[in-house]
Amino acid sequence: MSIAAPFLAFLLIGAIAAYHRLRLPVWAALTVTALLACWLLGANATATIVATAIVAVIAVPLLLPQIRLPYITAPLLKFYTKILPPLSETERVALEAGTVGFEGELFSGKPDWNVLLSQPKPTLTAEEQAFVDGPTEALCRMIDDWEINHVHADLQPELWDFIKKNRFFGMIVPKEYGGLGFSALANHKVIQKLASISSVVSSTVGVPNSLGPAELLMHYGTQEQKDHYLPRLADGREVPCFGLTGPWAGSDATSIPDFGIVAMGDWNGARVVGVKLTFDKRYITLAPVATLIGLAFRMYDPDGLIGDKRDIGITLALLPADTAGVEIGRRHFPLNSTFQNGPIRGHEVFIPLSQLIGGEAFAGKGWQMLVECLSIGRSITLPSTASGGAKMAAIVTGAYARIRKQFGLSIGRFEGVEEALARIGGNAYTISALAEASAAAVARGELPAVPSTISKYHCTELGRQVCQDAMDIHGGKGIILGPKNYLGRAWQASPIAITVEGANIMTRSLMIFGQGAILCHPWVLKEMKAATLADEGERLREFDKNLFGHIGFAISNAVRSWWFGLSNARFGAAPGDAYTRRFYRKLNRYSAVLALMADTSMLLLGGKLKFKESLSGRLGDVLSNLYIASAVLKRYEDEGRPVSDQPLLAWSFHDAINKTETALSTALRNFPIRPVGWLLWALVFPLGRRAQAPSDRLGHKVASLLMSPNEARDRLAFGVFTTPCANNPAGRINSYLQKVILAEPVERKFLKAMKSKDIEALSFPAQLDEGVREGWISADERQQLQELREMTIDAISVDDFDPEELRSAGYRREQYEDRAAA
Repeated sequence: MSIAAPFLAFLLIGAIAAYHRLRLPVWAALTVTALLACWLLGANATATIVATAIVAVIAVPLLLPQIRLPYITAPLLKFYTKILPPLSETERVALEAGTVGFEGELFSGKPDWNVLLSQPKPTLTAEEQAFVDGPTEALCRMIDDWEINHVHADLQPELWDFIKKNRFFGMIVPKEYGGLGFSALANHKVIQKLASISSVVSSTVGVPNSLGPAELLMHYGTQEQKDHYLPRLADGREVPCFGLTGPWAGSDATSIPDFGIVAMGDWNGARVVGVKLTFDKRYITLAPVATLIGLAFRMYDPDGLIGDKRDIGITLALLPADTAGVEIGRRHFPLNSTFQNGPIRGHEVFIPLSQLIGGEAFAGKGWQMLVECLSIGRSITLPSTASGGAKMAAIVTGAYARIRKQFGLSIGRFEGVEEALARIGGNAYTISALAEASAAAVARGELPAVPSTISKYHCTELGRQVCQDAMDIHGGKGIILGPKNYLGRAWQASPIAITVEGANIMTRSLMIFGQGAILCHPWVLKEMKAATLADEGERLREFDKNLFGHIGFAISNAVRSWWFGLSNARFGAAPGDAYTRRFYRKLNRYSAVLALMADTSMLLLGGKLKFKESLSGRLGDVLSNLYIASAVLKRYEDEGRPVSDQPLLAWSFHDAINKTETALSTALRNFPIRPVGWLLWALVFPLGRRAQAPSDRLGHKVASLLMSPNEARDRLAFGVFTTPCANNPAGRINSYLQKVILAEPVERKFLKAMKSKDIEALSFPAQLDEGVREGWISADERQQLQELREMTIDAISVDDFDPEELRSAGYRREQYEDRAAA
């Protein structure tokens, strides 16, 4: 046998052991057995002895703890504690606040797909579904978005009354406090449906059921606070808002300058210990109409009235809006949208300690409270709003593209429009799956810190892309505002969702990977905790266990990344059916690559990684798109693997994988340590990049699904307000699709006759009459074409106004007063 045989056996057994993550003793035994076989089969003796010696040098010190602990682990622990970046209290709280779900499997390099696929299909209870079909549907029928935005600049009184009477503000409040006690999934479904007709109404309903007084009281409030406020919040007697953001603290909520000084003061006729609050908040949704304010501030006790700690920390309080000194009621005007949003200010506003959420015991714990509840709110309101808008845009734009004709052809048949339609359909499918996945996680009792940021960021970004493509297809129909316009408001409002609950730029570059790399990694957080244990012996043992687990993990991911790249992930165990198994294998590949890139980046860059925001953002894109691809696969499985959904699934999946490879290649080409980037490229892309964006052929299938009635289109439309009533022009257009398609053969026959015959009539009704007289069409077909014309006019027409109608009410009043004075 060749002199190379023992070394080849050594490498092959090592690669197999790493790929399957076999334990070190198993690797050593298999390798020794293989080398013995090589020797017996006549391999070069010297080469066999050298290979065996290498095995011994590696295995013996690692397998014997009396050698490994003092001579290997202890020096490494000493080095690790020196390079370990210090965690601020803010970062520590953020890391400990959330729970880890399936996203942890994506960091494992070898996902256990049963963790995902065994999750129950998200379903509503009968009571929750009845609420969506009943009061939510009724509320949608009442909404006139034009009246809200251009006439009243607010919800009409009857809408406010209906919302309060039916306890829309109390969806998350438990039934024992007078609320509806709904799950996060039901909350998602209600917001999604409302958003499909009015983002103003969905925001109004969403905020009280998101981060705010009710959520915080349910988790941290004293029993007295719960008993008093929760029933009032549930039935609308109290309208809540939450003041967090200010001029000097936007995404960096921990640096809020608003403060409260512990002092004596008067409250309800008694002299009590309390806090004098000075604050300046802005961008606060529902503030202009709020009666109860949740407030975040930094609390100080300079006189030691409640303890010996001067800087107590971020604290949360409940502040009645009519408290003396509170300035509230003025409004911001967010991008021509009239949802209630405005500033709150106050100077030395006194409240007793009993108004602190959770009472005095929770003073200084505000950041922890916020972080734990932010992940819940961020998982629901904005993703659900994006889902409702995207789903509605997809089905209505598909119908519009079939109805609207240019050059005698539906505009959806033009390849340029078809390309945009495909993006709309694929992205709407993605947003819907992602929004439901995050809501389902909360409904299962999780605190999805990382998935909530992924969902918020990508749902809002993809929602903006859907809206842009829909606007491009609609053209003038989307530009001209008026009661018939169902897109213009969404386009104007799309940047709002991008900036709130954490600006998207910061979310991508700092939060997704920065938090995920530590919280979701199977070893990093364990190593960090082990290195800080007080007992020296326990610290060494725990660090040893986690360190060498991490080393084996890293070697395994390097091997798996290279093998999957070489084989294009065509082999390996994977769930799914014959259609989707290849998708799961690709995710196995990129999970290993993500883990490899995360380990390499954290090892070589250490604490500097948090400042490498471009690299962090790109690795966050990898994690996000793997999570998105997993979410759409779970949706497909939950729906029973419908064949008609396969174009939507495939478009969404290939788009996510193409974005994954783009992010990886960009990260590697710009890796701060260039030789390491080259080496990683050889492991990750040994045969170069292979992923491609969804093909034109696949895009054609997706666009076709949107432009004709079918089961896949119905599933995509499920949960949005499609009722074809007077206040829902989008729903009317969608309802025309079936009739338009049935009339198309008659229309083609009539147009052919017009071209080949000498028709004298010029107006359309007269042409129809002449067609009936000449026998080109029947009387029934004439009626069908007349209805087609009426539906087309309703679909494509836009509004116009008397110039005076467009002047502001204030301007008109001034003109009237000037004329009266003259």
